Amino acid sequence: MKIILAQSAGFCFGVKRATQMAFEAAEHYHQICSLGPIIHSPQLVGKLEEKGVEVIHEVEDIPEGAVIIRSHGVTSSELDHILARELHIVDATCPFVKKAQEYAAMLSREGYLLVLVGEEEHPEVQGIISYARDGDVLVVADRLAAESLPRRRRIGIVAQTTQSFDNLRQIVDVCLSKSSELRVFNTICDATSVRQNEARSIAKEVDLMLIIGGFNSANTSRLASICRDIQPRSHHVETAEQVDPVWFEDVRTVGITAGASTPRWLIDEVLEKVRKSAK
Repeated sequence: MKIILAQSAGFCFGVKRATQMAFEAAEHYHQICSLGPIIHSPQLVGKLEEKGVEVIHEVEDIPEGAVIIRSHGVTSSELDHILARELHIVDATCPFVKKAQEYAAMLSREGYLLVLVGEEEHPEVQGIISYARDGDVLVVADRLAAESLPRRRRIGIVAQTTQSFDNLRQIVDVCLSKSSELRVFNTICDATSVRQNEARSIAKEVDLMLIIGGFNSANTSRLASICRDIQPRSHHVETAEQVDPVWFEDVRTVGITAGASTPRWLIDEVLEKVRKSAK
């Protein structure tokens, strides 16, 4: 059985940076926590907990010491609260997320209706919204949702960094007819586009696709959705234990990709399980 592993599978720049910062901080600070999971990989978060990095979900529950800002960022009010408490901050926010926050703040400040392309409940989206303090913000997930947007003279658009470019483009097309001035910042991370394009290419060539990554990871779930649209025999798994050998009956070629929050050791474990299933 032939196995095709995506070259881009696994950590992106922002996640690799955040993870490295978190492990280094765990060695440096006696008391440390993260505000929310550092990345959307339960297995890696578990390894950080073994190093003493407790996941805290509310700022008021943070003990004295140091706090890691997750790669998805935090809301402006949470950051203000952390600064007011004079806690040690390890800011692991992805630079691409920070740029989206800055564009959102600028568009809001300059009087645009801010349209944020993304998943409303996602922590990254909630963080970006919070920086648009000076005007209206509407979150839209897809073209259908964009159709119901109000008409405004000036509309500004930014995107959740893990959105697909096709989805952003469709929403931009709708907004062109709803405004006389449209300003768009493509804040989708290049790593996201590369992974999605590679997944499409591989899914067209194989009999079965495996997508590895946290079930709570937006970018991994989107990879799985893209693959299923092309190859119905696509399976999203977090760990090798979830790989069922039955899936590989009559399969000659398997494609494997992984989300930007997936550690390499998880990918290697799945690869080993697939190889054993092929025997």
